[in-house]
Amino acid sequence: MALHPNSTLPAAQPIGEALANSAPLARLQALLRDSNARFEAIRPLLPVPLATEVRPGPIGEDGWALIASSPSVAAKLRQLLPRLEAALQQHGWQGSGIRIRVQSKRSD
Repeated sequence: MALHPNSTLPAAQPIGEALANSAPLARLQALLRDSNARFEAIRPLLPVPLATEVRPGPIGEDGWALIASSPSVAAKLRQLLPRLEAALQQHGWQGSGIRIRVQSKRSD
């Protein structure tokens, strides 16, 4: 690893290089791409006003999460779960359960 001139600190790496050189970061990047791809697969099934209130969430051992902006959005997503899970299966994500999480509000 190269050192920054006049320093004992390592020189900064471009983010792409850092991701490629770190197995945990590369794994995280792959999970992020997978989550975004799943969201793109189900987005056409979401009514436009609802789609703006939902974000793709993390993928874990217990499935994939969708992050809802409010409890009412989460309730509507739960009604759509069978259709959303069927769409994921059609795109090759077999056995991919979807969890719905409500985004916690920050208190500033």
